[in-house]
Amino acid sequence: MELLCCEVEAIKRALPDPNLLSDQRVLHNLLSIEERYQPQCSYFKCVQKDIQPFMRRMVATWMLEVCEEQKCEEEVFPLAVNYLDRFLAVVPTRKCHLQLLGAVCMFLASKLKETIPLTADKLCIYTDNSIKSQELLEWELVVLGRLKWNLAAVTPHDFIEHILRKLPLPKDKLLLVRKHSQTFIALCATDFNFAVYPPSMVATGSVGAAVCGLQLDEGVSALSGDRLTKLLAEVTNIDVDCLKACQEQIESVLVSSLQQERLQQPSDPSKASDELDQASTPTDVRDVDL
Repeated sequence: MELLCCEVEAIKRALPDPNLLSDQRVLHNLLSIEERYQPQCSYFKCVQKDIQPFMRRMVATWMLEVCEEQKCEEEVFPLAVNYLDRFLAVVPTRKCHLQLLGAVCMFLASKLKETIPLTADKLCIYTDNSIKSQELLEWELVVLGRLKWNLAAVTPHDFIEHILRKLPLPKDKLLLVRKHSQTFIALCATDFNFAVYPPSMVATGSVGAAVCGLQLDEGVSALSGDRLTKLLAEVTNIDVDCLKACQEQIESVLVSSLQQERLQQPSDPSKASDELDQASTPTDVRDVDL
């Protein structure tokens, strides 16, 4: 019998640990420390003078496109945005450095969450080579210092499995609800209004929006209307009215996002392929002041 170490193209993902998910202490610990990793104020009012909210949204959207194109783990993008917000909350930053900061945050988040992390050279390509690898590596140390090397931040993704296990969902719909919830979380990460919400609230609101959007509340009485909201609020110890407001805001952001996508679609179908070819690599974020 020969012992061979064969290379395989498929990346093996770690499965959720049922022991951790069934232990209430894990959820309790997440809830007790989540506020440590939030920006303590709206940094546009008290820290940033050169950066505006729409610039942050543009860079966050670019980061999402890069993560999607590179097929990163779902946790990478929200974690990278968490680093971005925490850095901007303490360091006045020039708008010409915002894309560089976004690239550094993705670089760090992928190192923490990916089996094969994003490389500095690849991230530079996604900026249309407007930054250099050495510059990214130098800023990596700057960001690490400002974050005090505390990278294991709590994000909404950490709560998803804990919440789903406590809902009476049909097994055949569980994967679909999870994917929709992750989409909502990514959408929230591009909107600064959700940066001041606790990750547990964003996660709970996203699950609620996913269940309602898939109309699963129509088939299970325990998931209908106020019963679902009350059940979700109990899981993460959130005020019911606050959760309702958060979920409504998430659904509103989704509607706005879909409307914006429709407006950006070319009216002439023959031009669609040309525009897709021109925008195949998301790099155009340098002129954020336009």
